[in-house]
Amino acid sequence: MLHEKRSFWGWGYSDYQIPEEIVQNSLRYLKMGLGIKEFEKITPPTIDNIKIPSSRFELPNHLKLFCTNDKLQRARHCYGKSFRDVWRGLNGVFQKAPDYIAFPKTEEDIQELFDFAISNRIALIPYGGGSSVCGGVEAQLPEGYSGCITIDMMNFDRVLEIDKSSRSARIQAGIYGLDLEQKLRENGLTIRHYPQSFEFSTLGGWIATRSGGHFATLYTHIDEFVQSVRMMTPQGGILNSRRLPGSGAGPSEERLVCGSEGTLGIITEAWMRLQDVPKYKETFTLYFKDFEKGAEACRVLAQSGLNPSNARLINAMEAFFNGLGDGIHAVLIIGFESAYFEVKDLLDKAIVLCTELGGILPLATQGSSSVEKESDEWKRSFIRAPYLRDEMIKNGLVVETFETAVTWDKFRDLHQAIERNTYATLQSLKMIGLITCRFTHIYPDGPAPYYTIIAQGKKNAQLEEWDEIKRIVSDTLIENGATITHHHAVGRDHKPWYERQASPTFQKILCSAKDAVDSQWILNPGVLISPFHSME
Repeated sequence: MLHEKRSFWGWGYSDYQIPEEIVQNSLRYLKMGLGIKEFEKITPPTIDNIKIPSSRFELPNHLKLFCTNDKLQRARHCYGKSFRDVWRGLNGVFQKAPDYIAFPKTEEDIQELFDFAISNRIALIPYGGGSSVCGGVEAQLPEGYSGCITIDMMNFDRVLEIDKSSRSARIQAGIYGLDLEQKLRENGLTIRHYPQSFEFSTLGGWIATRSGGHFATLYTHIDEFVQSVRMMTPQGGILNSRRLPGSGAGPSEERLVCGSEGTLGIITEAWMRLQDVPKYKETFTLYFKDFEKGAEACRVLAQSGLNPSNARLINAMEAFFNGLGDGIHAVLIIGFESAYFEVKDLLDKAIVLCTELGGILPLATQGSSSVEKESDEWKRSFIRAPYLRDEMIKNGLVVETFETAVTWDKFRDLHQAIERNTYATLQSLKMIGLITCRFTHIYPDGPAPYYTIIAQGKKNAQLEEWDEIKRIVSDTLIENGATITHHHAVGRDHKPWYERQASPTFQKILCSAKDAVDSQWILNPGVLISPFHSME
């Protein structure tokens, strides 16, 4: 089982070995670029030498059939995978572990958990793959709860039905991305939704968090693939939206579920719109003298109607750190793919458009192998990035990302403010560090910038240092008209800024919806929303 190989303190598989050469090259780059003289060495804990509090309550026998308070399982389900989570796991901090982990196999099992939780004031945390980076699966509970059960949906892992004529499938919510893709490809289909967490996240998690995926344009979020959804609620029955290609009949039920983050109910299955497996793919890499010129090319590209599947603009520093470019030019990777026709003509049009706006062709323009090599290297670095992040944390570094989206007219001011405020904060904290940027998605009306911060932290102070940096950059996002998150959800970590972003009226509507289906607020309390009276 996938769970048996998962790290209990960090990303991915516990036995995965990132090549030591890559780790050492990254550390050398940081030494040279930042002037770091020596790295702290943090040794990961073993499950035997961490302390987890005893469970605070006893389960009835019928729940013990599919629940456990095994120490390793409680540790694995304690956190998501943000810097805050990995740092605490790496340093053996597991005081807030859930009391039990439930592995329901049927909707009847889930209903039994609802009934027990309501009667005993127990919080329930829905859990897909645990890849949250915003505190979405952590048992950091408000006062008034007797304990917590994390509900792992891994047994809901089947593709139940495929409708080839409508090119859609009914799929259980606990299926992991890699398993789902393999089962769909047996039928010549694909969901074509590949978040960085693809291997370690689930369909239900994608829907609950409005996950962003593979496409850089056009189909960017999971909600665009959701045809209908089935969600169990503690007191409001079962939401089971009608399966339709589109409808104008009132507000969309499934759209309310998308992004609800386990606060309204537990998603058990969904009908998903699928794609035919692409047969034709073309990729090209261009360079720009500076990031802003590349951003302007991305704006025009996004508004051109060409709709590339991939359009990643990466600033010079980040590109070089990942084995791309020369460390001077920003890099733009453009890709097109189709199941039906050749796409080289679309790529050629995109290249012409971008070169007219300052894009520089690589020296080996006709040598497609070098272009493909850079594209492949980016893919490899993208997949191993979370593992490398953990290695950097083990060396005492604060390494974290944040992402956003903003309209084109506000991007330049936002970008400058983020860089200015980040470096000012690093200076005030007496930290050596850097910030890089790339575009993960581009829209006709604005980009989705994704920032990475790497800084040398002080021993045992890295968590507080990151919290201060996070506070400053989050304030900067909201003050400059951007969103607190483009695709990483709200959770607990982003909620203070989401409350500034979302209108009070809408927050009141969400709270009323939760009261209707979960009047005891047992589902994921503290995530996304608070009781409205507490915000007034």
